[in-house]
Amino acid sequence: MIPRYSRPEMARLWEPEAKFRIWLKIETLAAEAMAELGLIPKRAAEAVRKRGGFDIARIDAIEGQVRHDVIAFLTSVAEKVGPEARFLHQGMTSSDVLDTCFNLQLVQAADLLIADMDALLQALKARAFEHKNTPTVGRSHGMHAEPTTFGLKLAYAYAEFDRARARLVTAREEVATCAISGAVGTFAHVDPRVEAYVAEKLDLRPEPISTQVIPRDRHAAYFAALAVVASSIERLATEIRHLQRTELLEAEEHFAEGQKGSSAMPHKRNPVLSENLTGLARLVRAYALPALEDVALWHERDISHSSVERVIGPDATIALDFALVRMTELIKGLQVYPKRMRANLDALRGLIHSQRVLLALIEAGVSREEAYRLVQRNAMKVWEKNSDFLDELLTDEEVMRVLSEETLRTQFDLAYHLKHVDTIFARVFDKRPSPRPRKGR
Repeated sequence: MIPRYSRPEMARLWEPEAKFRIWLKIETLAAEAMAELGLIPKRAAEAVRKRGGFDIARIDAIEGQVRHDVIAFLTSVAEKVGPEARFLHQGMTSSDVLDTCFNLQLVQAADLLIADMDALLQALKARAFEHKNTPTVGRSHGMHAEPTTFGLKLAYAYAEFDRARARLVTAREEVATCAISGAVGTFAHVDPRVEAYVAEKLDLRPEPISTQVIPRDRHAAYFAALAVVASSIERLATEIRHLQRTELLEAEEHFAEGQKGSSAMPHKRNPVLSENLTGLARLVRAYALPALEDVALWHERDISHSSVERVIGPDATIALDFALVRMTELIKGLQVYPKRMRANLDALRGLIHSQRVLLALIEAGVSREEAYRLVQRNAMKVWEKNSDFLDELLTDEEVMRVLSEETLRTQFDLAYHLKHVDTIFARVFDKRPSPRPRKGR
């Protein structure tokens, strides 16, 4: 990922230095296990532990000749360890190092992403409670529907990202495996206890069965989870972009002092952060497809997945890390305009209460079809004449024969629509366990 969208802590996980350190740790732990089992001399494991190291420039030079990164690495390490290095990598294959390392990097990346998610959830919760009772219009098809609150919009986002966090935890669990099983995964030349030892020291689980490579359905699930999280980011970013449109202007990204919105139009305050998040979400989603295609390798293994993962591992995790942090800062600094929300609520001059009038007519004995006709007839007059919905209803003789003026006016109470906000907030934020489903007879 380019530096513009890279945060240092996540980017460091994918630097060559970090990768080779993990490779060396895997080889060192494997040598220790083999020495304990009497498979190699203890002095060899001690030499690897004490003198093991690598030189990235030297690895690159060797790889330029041998065209094999793991062999180049092992050669560089051997040059530092000395004669005992002949016992290094005993019975192992390159994928034992590569796959275990990749999985460990993905686990470490997931830990950072989960921490990012926790910060976003905290920001969403704070702003949701701040605007718990701030009325605004809900929209369907982009059109005014019925009243809601801005807090409920943010509570919806909180619930979605709470599920996203759970997906990240599951994704982390999915890839937290280690394979030290040798060529085609049969353990013919390496004891399974070596794998168990390395896995325990790296806080991973032994892969139940590998075919020289760890099964790529695990990685597909991981990157698919990242893609879903990215889509949730885009959903919230799209909401903010719409709310910032000049015609609505109910909420707006923070515009810092000295910031400029356009090279040509000094008046512009554009939703650039939300637009950027939309673009980053597209990238992260795009990485899910090659991960899915990596599942189908030839026979026990091939390396068609290798080039893919060298790109999508760093890029997807770095991009999502950046996006989550950017979204958190956006939510913290979001400018909210309750007066504008109220003005937009009133813009259709009472039409947002049409369903209440419909139901009142039905409760008074009018058929649903007839009640719908009466309400829609008056609603269309408001659209055409820019008149007031209540006034139109009060002058409609058919409506007034059924409803009293007092009953009719009662249907235009904004508070009626918001009476269950506390209930919804309790469901979202109280974390009460869901009732267990009843067993069928």
